[in-house]
Amino acid sequence: MAPRTDYDGQTCSLARSLEVVGERWTLLIVRDLFFGVRRFTDLQAHLDIPRAVLSARLASLVQRGLVERRPYRPGRDAFHLTACGEELWPVVHALMQWGDRHFAGGGRRRVFLHAGCDAELADDGRCPVCGAQPAAADVETRPGPRAADGPRRADPVSVALRTPHRLLTPLPVAA
Repeated sequence: MAPRTDYDGQTCSLARSLEVVGERWTLLIVRDLFFGVRRFTDLQAHLDIPRAVLSARLASLVQRGLVERRPYRPGRDAFHLTACGEELWPVVHALMQWGDRHFAGGGRRRVFLHAGCDAELADDGRCPVCGAQPAAADVETRPGPRAADGPRRADPVSVALRTPHRLLTPLPVAA
């Protein structure tokens, strides 16, 4: 019997969620949308993802209601997370924190702060000052202690992310 390639027959909520966000590249695209990357070419350059794969993943995210297209000039669309997509922030943050603890080799490449308190979020996503679990729009990201380790990428998104930036606001990338 051939192995299954999908979870359509399962009634498990996790399996159904993986049908939407479990494909390779999908959560990295969502992460970049949280970072404020909006344009297809910027997503492609930052992720080093083949055009066809990025097109397919974005089309799926749009079709599933996590992302919407908004024209920014004739024939060009920007990509924005919907409210449904923004609900993934705690999941994305938790996966990044888990990866930092287990696979980063000694430190964080990015830190996340509650913008209202200027305090670094705990691993569970809560602000240690006020106790809130801020929405993505209330979170600022900055380079972490390990940001300079490894090769320094020169694509416009990587360069823009070297300075503090509020999530979900358009990332100022050079055109």
